[in-house]
Amino acid sequence: MNKKTLLTLPLLSCALLLAPSHALAQAPDSSTGTPKQDIKDAGKDTGHAVKKTGQAIDKGAKTAAVKTKQGTETAAHKTAEGTKTAAGKTKEGTETAAHKTATGTKKVVHSAAKGTAKTADKVEDKTTPKSPNQ
Repeated sequence: MNKKTLLTLPLLSCALLLAPSHALAQAPDSSTGTPKQDIKDAGKDTGHAVKKTGQAIDKGAKTAAVKTKQGTETAAHKTAEGTKTAAGKTKEGTETAAHKTATGTKKVVHSAAKGTAKTADKVEDKTTPKSPNQ
């Protein structure tokens, strides 16, 4: 072996031996904590998740309430319009029926009076004493 290789090999060996001890001597990383700290963090994460879920439910409930109110108001408005239209149509129909009934009744009364008069004339003709000349 040459001189360079012989000199490099011990230096490399020393570096490898010292590197792991130096890595273990470093301060703990803030991202890796103790089990106790992990439990505290888990509790906080759960609390945040519950809070966010509650806020989302609250927002959804408020939206649903607003939409329900709008739908109810629209339905009430449409029902009122429909009721007015139905009342108007019923009034028109009632007036038309009353007019037709009055016209029909007048015709019936007139026809009945005419028929009664004819019948009365016939009855009168039969009940009138006949003169002996006839």
